[in-house]
Amino acid sequence: MAAYLQWRRFVFFEKETVKESPGPDGAGAKPFALPPGIAVCDSGRGSLVFGDILPGAGRWGLCGARRDGGRRIWFLPRSLQLSSFQAYKLRVTHLYQLKQHSILVSVGEDEEGINPLVKVWNLEKRDGGNPLCTRIFPAIPGNKPTVVSCLTVHENLNFMAIGFADGSVVLTKGDITRDRHSKTQILHEGSYPVTGLAFRQSGKTTHLFVVTTENIQSYMLSVKDYPHLELDTHGCGLRCSSLSDPSQDLQFIVAGNECVYLYQPDERGPCFAFEGQKLIVHWYRGYLIIVSKDRKTSPKSEFAGNEAQNSDKQVLNIYDLCNKFIAYSSIFDDIVDVLAEWGSLYVLTRDGKIHVLQEKDTQTKLEACKFMLFRKNLFEMAINLAKSHHLDSDGLSEIFRQYGDHLYNKGNHDGAIQQYIRTIGKLEPSYVIRKFLDAQRIHNLTAYLQTLHLQSLANADHTTLLLNCYTKLKDSSKLEEFIKTSDSEVRFDVETAIKVLRQAGYYSHAVYLAEKHEHHEWYLKIQLEDIKNYQEALHYIGKLPFEQAESNMKRYGKILMHHVPNETTELLKILCTDYRPSGESEGHGMLEGKKANSEEFIPVFANNSRELKAFLEHMTEVQADSPQGVYDTLLELRLQNWAHEQDEQIKEKLHNEALTLLKSGRFKTVFDKALVLCQMHNFKDGVLYLYEQGKLFQQIMHYHMQNEQYKKVIEVCELYGDQEACLWEQALGYFARKEEDCKEYVAAVLKHIENKNLMPPLLVVQTLAHNSTATLSVIKDYLVNKLQKQSRQIEQDEQRIQKYREETTRIRQEIEELKASPKIFQKTKCSICTSALELPSVHFLCGHSFHQHCFESYSESDSECPTCMPENRKVMDMIRAQEQKRDLHDQFQHQLKCSNDGFSVVADYFGRGVFNKLTLITDLPSGKATTTLEAGLQRELLIHTKRST
Repeated sequence: MAAYLQWRRFVFFEKETVKESPGPDGAGAKPFALPPGIAVCDSGRGSLVFGDILPGAGRWGLCGARRDGGRRIWFLPRSLQLSSFQAYKLRVTHLYQLKQHSILVSVGEDEEGINPLVKVWNLEKRDGGNPLCTRIFPAIPGNKPTVVSCLTVHENLNFMAIGFADGSVVLTKGDITRDRHSKTQILHEGSYPVTGLAFRQSGKTTHLFVVTTENIQSYMLSVKDYPHLELDTHGCGLRCSSLSDPSQDLQFIVAGNECVYLYQPDERGPCFAFEGQKLIVHWYRGYLIIVSKDRKTSPKSEFAGNEAQNSDKQVLNIYDLCNKFIAYSSIFDDIVDVLAEWGSLYVLTRDGKIHVLQEKDTQTKLEACKFMLFRKNLFEMAINLAKSHHLDSDGLSEIFRQYGDHLYNKGNHDGAIQQYIRTIGKLEPSYVIRKFLDAQRIHNLTAYLQTLHLQSLANADHTTLLLNCYTKLKDSSKLEEFIKTSDSEVRFDVETAIKVLRQAGYYSHAVYLAEKHEHHEWYLKIQLEDIKNYQEALHYIGKLPFEQAESNMKRYGKILMHHVPNETTELLKILCTDYRPSGESEGHGMLEGKKANSEEFIPVFANNSRELKAFLEHMTEVQADSPQGVYDTLLELRLQNWAHEQDEQIKEKLHNEALTLLKSGRFKTVFDKALVLCQMHNFKDGVLYLYEQGKLFQQIMHYHMQNEQYKKVIEVCELYGDQEACLWEQALGYFARKEEDCKEYVAAVLKHIENKNLMPPLLVVQTLAHNSTATLSVIKDYLVNKLQKQSRQIEQDEQRIQKYREETTRIRQEIEELKASPKIFQKTKCSICTSALELPSVHFLCGHSFHQHCFESYSESDSECPTCMPENRKVMDMIRAQEQKRDLHDQFQHQLKCSNDGFSVVADYFGRGVFNKLTLITDLPSGKATTTLEAGLQRELLIHTKRST
């Protein structure tokens, strides 16, 4: 059984001999030598620990220093400054240094015979310069003295096990550093010497492995009564067992001469066929270290001293069980033990020398072996080796790539793609994709792209390529599995997937993906443009949130209206009044609904006037504050229907509906637009109503004039003449231009003009002069009445003039008297209080007299008579107003245009002096100038008093 000979051999360790520091004279360093007699050793807490047993070994110290008798324990730190203390009188047989505590446990003898003593040392505390011994007790199983064969201590300091040559095992439970807090009992009894012990801690469960020369057993210490299980019926020699680290699941290793076995607490694990007589077994950082006898016997050598010792050649092998190779192999002379400390292995030989095995760094090891492995195409071993040495992902990826290239070149495309898949995240995907674009390798490409998506490293192009692979393979099941992942597992660009599926004709898959991931635009595009499922698309819009439902109805409303007009209209009604998504639960339904601007959806109803009318009428009924465009469109729609309707009854109904809408008061701000609509459709009643609402009385009359409705013309003048007097004048001009007999209407107009004094007689005569049928008899009564009124007015004016002349003469006489004659004040009563005047008093030239105190109380000015002041102020205000308004031409024109009596306005402004500038015309001959001036003035007066028609 030499299976291990097939394992690859590497040199992952560098061997050196430990040397002393160079002396002060610079001489070369000599190999470091341990004191003679070293037989037991251990390591931990930064030191190598040794114990001696040979007689006389304690008499000489390092550098020949004399020492007293007794057996000592030696400590060798990294600085190689050896120190020691006396632990026993006769010999030290066993040492155990804990790795997590500064506690050293030793077994030795202080007297002759079989009297082993266990001593527990606290290395951090000192007692007279030596470590403090915290506990001493005899190592005897019961009352039978026997030799201690092995020792182990649990790192938690609660368990210690001692094995004996008679097959007994003593277990100490509790604090091993104190006698009071621990309990010792015999755990195991047998007839074969105990050769190895090891504690295994897994969670809260503690096991103790016990190996003898003939069997292996496991004890569960975390359970009462310590149940045990026999794992195997063969054992091993002393120091041929060890416990692995977590990399090998804390398995117990037992090395026999034929094989090396690994054990779990309840079963046997794998075994390895390593032949040869095993002497020492250790576990170090994932490596199994075995020291065995060399098959060839080497010549004997002498130990440093006078006594000759037999020495055999021994082989030290370091195995990597995971990757199945030998990391190091070397031959030594008579190995005492192999210790691990400071990140290295230290091999102690019987001649007192120490050899250090330093593991090479990971990069160096890999570089050293990769060339050989790659050359022999041992990629799997290279991968395992890299993993076990924790090579970074970049280095592993490069190995996978080379392995993939090797398999690809051999034609093993399935194996190659598996290796390329392991490079995902490090190797550029295009490197792999280009190799598998051939149609025959589409399965491999699909597998690679699937993994790329699973690791969320795919871009849109990769998604496109993968979906194209699915569609070309027509693998619907894989396609559905790919797209029907949960939201948290989506590892591709959804929009890209939808595009590819749509292009490939997988509409149902594309719709599913769009709906699931709420790509509403794509869902509706596919439903409307590809599947033509208009009903489902409309139903889907009804489930969307308000903003998205609104935007999609604007985008696709025309298409939906063309194919499903009734359902689309109903959805628009809801959308513009009180919209709630149809998928909302009742709890959400309690929220206030939203509404869109109905005017924005009017273009959706192109070529669907019936649905448009129903929509607009619904909006005006349920939402009175609808936008103005809704009412404008509804009016236009009703007018169109009215204009094209042939049935009289229906036409009358449409007429009333249109007129009712006009009278709803919704067209005040768009009066002109409504008027244009009515005029375009020749809607007479609507036009007249709008004229009336807009106070366009002249347009109403002109409308009747164009239709030669004479009575309507008179009715308009009677209804609105008080608000716009020029209507009568326009009516007179209208009838005057008619050649037919309109005497009746002319007489009615003249009567009203005469009563209201709307036109000068001369202008009336000139107006009627255009009518060939109007004779003098038509205006005879008007002229007679007008002349009579003017005669009476002239008489009244002459009387008023005479009165003003007399008043003026009287006032002038009074002024002259005041200037030339003294004024005698004969008033006897106060003009304010009407009491008799008393001194002091105040007199004014106007004839009023006042008490001084009355005057001071009521007068606003010391120079004005309180009684005459109001009248005087009126006169002064009139004078100032005339002065201010002399140049107010615009105001004059306005008053002249709006006044019923233009001559009175002109006369008023003549009195204010507005026309004084006319007197500057002095160059013309007197006769001609007078005639021209009078004619021009008469023409201007006629023009300004004439109303605009």
